[in-house]
Amino acid sequence: MYKNLAAALAAACFFLSPTFSAQAAAPLPANAPVKAAFVYVSPIADAGWTHQHEAGRKEMDAALGNKVQSTFVENVAEGADSERVIRDLAASGNQIIFTPSFGYMEPTMRVAKDYPNVKFESITGYKRADNVSTANARYYEGRYLSGVLAGRMSKSGTAGFVAGFPIPEVMQGINAFALGMRSVNPKAVVKVIWLDVWFDPPKEREAAMALFNEGVDVVAFQTASTAIMGAAQERGKYAIGFHSNMNHVGPDAQLVSVTHQWGRYYADRVKAVAAGTWKSQDRWGGVREGMIRMDGYSPKIPTAVREEVKAREKDIATGKLQPFRAGKQAIRDNAGTEQIPAGKALTDEQILQMNWLAEGVQAPKRK
Repeated sequence: MYKNLAAALAAACFFLSPTFSAQAAAPLPANAPVKAAFVYVSPIADAGWTHQHEAGRKEMDAALGNKVQSTFVENVAEGADSERVIRDLAASGNQIIFTPSFGYMEPTMRVAKDYPNVKFESITGYKRADNVSTANARYYEGRYLSGVLAGRMSKSGTAGFVAGFPIPEVMQGINAFALGMRSVNPKAVVKVIWLDVWFDPPKEREAAMALFNEGVDVVAFQTASTAIMGAAQERGKYAIGFHSNMNHVGPDAQLVSVTHQWGRYYADRVKAVAAGTWKSQDRWGGVREGMIRMDGYSPKIPTAVREEVKAREKDIATGKLQPFRAGKQAIRDNAGTEQIPAGKALTDEQILQMNWLAEGVQAPKRK
């Protein structure tokens, strides 16, 4: 469907393939702190994707104390700049480097090949090596829950979604959001705007304003700033925060935020380096694992609606509810093609290769 997804989709099965051949390294000398570095794709700011990873780094520092010595570099563009920064961090003695951006995947792989004794954590990437692990969160679980909330709170039945790029994890989120909305309002519509950039506050704000002008009264997004939440606050509309709690930006606008919790994962991986037990692995955690959490519920939400969302969150945690499991009716894409047969659920591999948009989603076609 989307040509710029071809490479990712062709290799997506690699995400789940067993590449756990890395040998455990020797433990560090007693009392020697692990040197850990983080590379951020945007400024840290007061909320958003990078802010939440920085919160995870600080949580890791607090948990490990003098057992870790961490540093970070922020606002590093994907591509040549990121490879240069990652290479410099590897050359300067860092034992583990976290690279939380999809566009850092290839630069991370290239640097890792030249520094086999350094451990790398590719966050949202899908390629692994003996010294490269991958990790991601099941954002779509939170998206589904926020879709239920949006479906209950929207008066127009029309929501918006501003997204950086049409990669599988973004499509998962859009589809889960739409399915959540349509579970309580079968006629709900989700209008999508692609930005072709992760971090561009003016462009993000412009997209949100355009959606509001089209009758959208709830907007969700997968971008790196708080600009869309700010736009919703300005226009008196609702918004779903993402990455971190954005209530301080949109105290009247935010319905809830789908937040990502990285501190425990970061601490566990650094401890593994210290103990000499670090191995290449893949981690994909969600509500059950505490990597996805719903924060900052608006006091405007009726008690019954909030309890409904909480109940579905519990069902996801126990496995009773799966966003990509069809009920009595098949789940179709927005072209009418059956994607999930009635009573069936997508496998993780199928979710990771998602390249379709669900019924009710309106998005411009990509070349």
